[in-house]
Amino acid sequence: MKVQGLSTSQTRFLNDSLVLVKPRITLLALITAVAGMKMAPGDISLSVLIFTLVGITLLVAGASSLNMFLERDIDVLMERTRHRPLPDKRLTPEYGLGLGSVLTGLAIPTLFYGVNTLTGWIGCGAMAAYVLVYTPLKKHSWISLWVGAIPGAAPPLLGWSAVSGSLALPAYILFAIMFLWQIPHFLAIGTFRKEEYWRAGFKIFPVEASENWIKVQTVLLTCMLLPLSLWLYYAGFAGRLYLATAWVLGVGFLGITLYGIRKHPENQWGKRVFLGSLVYLTVLFCVIFLDGGPQ
Repeated sequence: MKVQGLSTSQTRFLNDSLVLVKPRITLLALITAVAGMKMAPGDISLSVLIFTLVGITLLVAGASSLNMFLERDIDVLMERTRHRPLPDKRLTPEYGLGLGSVLTGLAIPTLFYGVNTLTGWIGCGAMAAYVLVYTPLKKHSWISLWVGAIPGAAPPLLGWSAVSGSLALPAYILFAIMFLWQIPHFLAIGTFRKEEYWRAGFKIFPVEASENWIKVQTVLLTCMLLPLSLWLYYAGFAGRLYLATAWVLGVGFLGITLYGIRKHPENQWGKRVFLGSLVYLTVLFCVIFLDGGPQ
C-alpha cells in the first residue's frame, strides 16, 4: 500500500509496522467487543465507547507485536511466517519489542482510567496470559491451545464490563462461545500447517495428536457450540433474528466439520473448517450487534 507523500522506504516501514500489530486479529477483537457492549445493560457514553475501542486496539496490537518479537526465531522456520518483518530482518527485534511495549503501556491506563477498573484488570489478565503464558507454552505442551483460547475470548468481557462495570451470565456465554470456537479454528490451522509447526518445534495439539482424534475433537466442540450459542436467546439477551441465525450457522458449521471427514485429505478438510469458522464467528457476532441486548 503506497501512502501519498511518503517515500517507498517510509511506506514499506509503515506497512511492516502494520503487519506487526496483526490488523485482522485486532479487527476481530473489536467486532466481538462491540457485540459485548451492545448486549450489556446500560447506556454507552461516547467517551466510554472511544476509550474502550482505543484501549482494546492498543492492547491487541501490543500483544501481537510482543508475540512476533518472542517468536521471531521460530517464525523463520515456517513458510507462512518467515516473510514477516522480524524474521525477514526488515525491522529490528528492538523495534518490535519497543512497539509492543509502548502500545501495551498506553493500553492499560486507557482501560483503567478511561473506562473502569474491572475492564483494566481483564485487559491486564488477557495480556499476561497471551504473552507470558501462551506464547512460550506452545513450544512445550499441547495444552497451550486451551490456554491461548482464554485471552482470545476476552474481548466480549471487555466490552460488557466497559458498559456495565460488572460481569453477568450473558457475558460469560459470549466468552464461552469465543473460547470454544477458537479450538476448532486453530485445530484446522494446525492440521493443514502441521508439517510447518513440527519443523518449527511447536508442541501444539495437531502435531502431537492423530488425525482422527483431531477431527473427532473438532466435531464434538462444534456440536457444543450450537446449544451454547442458542443459550443467549433463551437467557433473554437476543431476539428471533439471532436465534434463526445461530441455528443456521451452527448446523452449517457442524456440516462443514463432518463433510469429507473420512474421504478428503487432511489439508483440504482443515482449510474448509478454517474458512467455515471465520464465516461462523463473523456473522454470528454481527447479528449479535444487530439483535442482541436485553429483550
